[in-house]
Amino acid sequence: MGDNIRAFSTMRGEGPGCYCGFNITHYCGDSPQHVAECRRALCRELDIEEKRLLLPRQTHGCGIRFIDTEFMQQPQSRQEELLEGIDAIATHLTGTCIGVSTADCIPLLLHDCSRNAVAAIHAGWRGTAGSIVARTVTAMQERYGTEAAEIKAVIAPGISLDAFEVGDEVYEEFAKAGFPMELIARRYPSHAGGERWHIDLWETNRLQLIRAGVLPENIQVAGICTYKEHERFFSARRLGTNSGRIFSGIMLI
Repeated sequence: MGDNIRAFSTMRGEGPGCYCGFNITHYCGDSPQHVAECRRALCRELDIEEKRLLLPRQTHGCGIRFIDTEFMQQPQSRQEELLEGIDAIATHLTGTCIGVSTADCIPLLLHDCSRNAVAAIHAGWRGTAGSIVARTVTAMQERYGTEAAEIKAVIAPGISLDAFEVGDEVYEEFAKAGFPMELIARRYPSHAGGERWHIDLWETNRLQLIRAGVLPENIQVAGICTYKEHERFFSARRLGTNSGRIFSGIMLI
């Protein structure tokens, strides 16, 4: 994404149990001690103070929060309030790592190369259907003067089309939202019998980026399915919701 950027997704790591390895998400049922240890380790790797590592409490909505000097001057309790119910986070501050927590949902990392601003987005199916990616690009345009053509984007590890089986009601939500269903949906045989719809969240979010003005050549898709690669990455569909989370972060340096 550029020499002045660090962008990454954490891996699950080794060990027994659903919280084994590396997890910094504080609201998924892991022990506070383990989460704190992992946060300290990541901050050492990034060479930042712990207060400079920011993760919102996501709710599968479309809330967006900008991290600026005023936010960083707030006490921790107030910061936590401001990050409640937030699924996209953006900043122009250097040395401040922002990110999102996922375990099959789609994380996206954006870098406005011209205005030097970054964003991290959590796009589950509800957020994707609600166009959180397009909303975030628009919000960056309003806040930073971002030109979409100057954005470089990464669609980080998340569940693939083959693995993301959904009910008819989810298919209908995407159809009602105006997505090109012939491009993003397929019917596959189901283990429960018959056929079920599958949604391609990678492609749906890629198309959102393009429609928002991001150039196709500036979009990188990791192509890593967390469901299939559950031994390397946390997957809620494999491990249950009471498990660790991947952290996809981005930082201006």
